[in-house]
Amino acid sequence: MGIKFTKMQAYGNDYVYVDAIHQTIENPNELSKKMSNRHFGIGADGLVLICPSEKCDFRMRIFNPDGTEAEMCGNAVRSVGKFVYYHGLTDKTTVKIETLGGEKTILLTVKDGMVTDIEAAIGEPIFTPALIPVTTDKEEFLTQPITVGDKTMIASSLSWGNPHTMIQVDDLSTLDIEKYGPLVENNVVFPRRTNVTFVQLVDRQHLKIREWERGTGETIGCGTGCCTAVVFMHRLGLVDRIVDVEQIGGVLHVEWDDQNVVHMKGPSYVVYEGEYHPEVSR
Repeated sequence: MGIKFTKMQAYGNDYVYVDAIHQTIENPNELSKKMSNRHFGIGADGLVLICPSEKCDFRMRIFNPDGTEAEMCGNAVRSVGKFVYYHGLTDKTTVKIETLGGEKTILLTVKDGMVTDIEAAIGEPIFTPALIPVTTDKEEFLTQPITVGDKTMIASSLSWGNPHTMIQVDDLSTLDIEKYGPLVENNVVFPRRTNVTFVQLVDRQHLKIREWERGTGETIGCGTGCCTAVVFMHRLGLVDRIVDVEQIGGVLHVEWDDQNVVHMKGPSYVVYEGEYHPEVSR
């Protein structure tokens, strides 16, 4: 019997989603290697399992293409909200999701039975270096020069349960992300590697980003990366609290509210559905 899956895109990350409530999934680490990162021909950033939860509506487990389990991804959380509604696992339009990065709240906009928009409240950003983790003498990692190959770049880093580092650049169109992405990801100041958000300021309500994800490489977008860019650019006094963030996959609307909670809003799309047969892929 095959494993039923759905590939979804949320204005950035493409993930393969699997109902692990009604299907038995063995060795998800190896399964992620086969069902993501072009190995299976799906072309996804990883595998997401929807599991039972004792304290939320559902538990999300997310796996990178190299098989390691990740803490959280904002775009993945948003698509989970649509997945569980789309597949009849819930009829709620406010859904609580348990992740390794903490509990997240999803608000679904439903019109004529279809989910047209998804907002995820991904919680408060963590600035404490020990929890990011990052090697620094600063109590908060708000701008610090790091050596990146032949350049010195100014980095800022925070965590949503998964670490993200922001590097501000003048022009994303001239950025050699294949060169500088892995150099930042594996920089000595990040003992457990980091996701990297390269950000360009357009104006106070508009940013552009390119995202380099640890263990994956460049992606067409990242919701958590968008939030990282807004939080730090606001703390630097360069943008407002409500910002449109443009990435290759589309524009996400991000708000850092006065309660210190960050919200991301945008659609999610079902790319296709199918069944994966492990015995056929060998």
